[in-house]
Amino acid sequence: MRFKTLLIFFLALLPLSIANPLKADDGSVAAKPALYRLHLYHLHTGERIDVVYRVGDQYIPGAVAELNHFLRDHRTGDARNYDVREFDLLHDLLVKVGQPDGEIDIVCGYRTPWSNNYLRQRGHGVALHSQHMEARAIDIRVPGIPTASLRDAALSLHRGGVGYYAESAFVHVDVGPVRQW
Repeated sequence: MRFKTLLIFFLALLPLSIANPLKADDGSVAAKPALYRLHLYHLHTGERIDVVYRVGDQYIPGAVAELNHFLRDHRTGDARNYDVREFDLLHDLLVKVGQPDGEIDIVCGYRTPWSNNYLRQRGHGVALHSQHMEARAIDIRVPGIPTASLRDAALSLHRGGVGYYAESAFVHVDVGPVRQW
């Protein structure tokens, strides 16, 4: 009996494509849906997250909620539901720079209006109607990738706004209108 229990346990651990291949109507084995994973490190909170947030075309609600919390305003603790296209943009950007399993350093995620105003008053060049307040923008670094290369890769995706902050060594990426600064 113990052997049977162990066998069932190990079979459950096997990848879907081996333990239970997806069969098409014609009997052929279909491709396994793509996994979309993000490895993030938040520079202000010291937190890390490694999460599969999407499988094929299906977003995983619990994983998306974890990302929303992770990207909360680090000054106030407030979180907002991110536009999931932002997560896809980060994923595709890592692929574009040749680091599909790389970790992204988060400089800034969601900002409440209060935090946005706080930064504006201190002359940080923050937009009055920032995409950060809409949970549609993230400021990032990718260790080992020069900031200018990260900017160029983001621009090549044509998926939203790209801001280049060479002196602070980060790139702003958002899913708003395509533009650059």
